[in-house]
Amino acid sequence: MAQVAFIGLGVMGFPMAGHLAAGGHDVTVYNRSAAKAEAWVAKHGGRAAATPRAAAEGQEFVFACVGNDDDLRSVTIGADGAFAGMAAGALFIDHTTASATVARELAAAADGKFGVLDAPVSGGQAGAENGRLTVMIGGGADDFARAKPVIGCYGANISHIGAAGAGQLAKMVNQICIAGAVQGLAEGLAFAQAAGLDPEAVIGAISKGAAQSWQMENRWKTMVSGTFDFGFAVDWMRKDLGICLEQAKETGARLPVTALVDQFYADVQAMGGRRWDTSSLIARLGASK
Repeated sequence: MAQVAFIGLGVMGFPMAGHLAAGGHDVTVYNRSAAKAEAWVAKHGGRAAATPRAAAEGQEFVFACVGNDDDLRSVTIGADGAFAGMAAGALFIDHTTASATVARELAAAADGKFGVLDAPVSGGQAGAENGRLTVMIGGGADDFARAKPVIGCYGANISHIGAAGAGQLAKMVNQICIAGAVQGLAEGLAFAQAAGLDPEAVIGAISKGAAQSWQMENRWKTMVSGTFDFGFAVDWMRKDLGICLEQAKETGARLPVTALVDQFYADVQAMGGRRWDTSSLIARLGASK
């Protein structure tokens, strides 16, 4: 059993922290909305702290899963931040999807006093609830080895990618690939419907061949029915793609399809779909019913 803190109890953090508690760890939680922390304690036990610093004090592992770079800085840096409460030799593990820049900032801020891993996840809310997340990690190899068994409470595929920032860069690759896959599936389904084909018959024929993807197997039905009130929100995808596009400017990488799909998601936002699932790209094609 480890002494752990979890900062950020959103749709991902709430169940992830729950898996840590179910795994036998002693968990202290912090959330910007105290009511969410209290609800977590009522469900899973443990304790709620009033500040990130208080949550981190005396802990071996401090986890975070918040919204963006600025949110991450607000819960780590400063008098009430987690870093002010962390003891020498502790380990900070960040599951936020953020920039590689902030990951490196935090590693530098630790200044060797404690370890820092950037560890964004993939698998969405369902993956968090089922404990089946993919975790991409940047940071020291020894810190990775120490953290892996604990992350295994909710991570099914846990990989060390490289030095600080490498986990965030790998997550960018993940989002770039997803953007292209969802747009391709949306266009394929729209084409099938326009041609008068039965989408179920088409997907049945192609889903076991070269066109197969997680998006195809898990999203085609809801895309055809026009059901998008679940899953990973368009607002968050645009945040992630913005990070990818900014990083591409720094490295000189070319992301023409990603930039185009980002604008398609802007169209979905304008349609009122800010909280729709990312598969709602098909809605802008006028194909779903």
